[in-house]
Amino acid sequence: MAEATMTSEKSLVPWWVVLIEGVAAIIIGVLLLIKPGITTLVLIQFLGIYWFIVGIIDIVRIFIDSSMWGWKLFSGIIGILAGVAIIQYPLWSTLLVPTVLVWVFGFFGVILGVISLIQAFQGAGWGAGILGALSILFGVLLLVNAFVASFTLPFIFGILAVVGGLAALVMAFQMR
Repeated sequence: MAEATMTSEKSLVPWWVVLIEGVAAIIIGVLLLIKPGITTLVLIQFLGIYWFIVGIIDIVRIFIDSSMWGWKLFSGIIGILAGVAIIQYPLWSTLLVPTVLVWVFGFFGVILGVISLIQAFQGAGWGAGILGALSILFGVLLLVNAFVASFTLPFIFGILAVVGGLAALVMAFQMR
């Protein structure tokens, strides 16, 4: 059954699309590793443009489908404001966006660590407890050193992009 699902999912996406995604990920990853500052600046500017456009689309969607109009209006306004702020202040946003992302990772690390510790004490085992303690430790380290950690983020994303791109290349040729 799982094999049939995998086969049907593979046919939905052409192999060459996965190949292009892999090549793009490798290029972005290498650029993040070689020139992290300017690449981060460019990527965050694209993020600002994306948020601006999605904010406008969210507001337009209110007129097409009025369900959950309050949420669509809120997310549209936030998207437009965030997009304009990023586009208007490219250097500040290049420092601020990764730092906020590190804070989010830190908070999630602490929260998920506490959940894992609770599950460990409820019988999930030592593994959950150890992972929970490590998650809390890394979360606190990120929160304490958020600004420093934000400077390492492009390198981490660069490595992940290169590895993910190579995996996509392998998958593309397997699909073919």
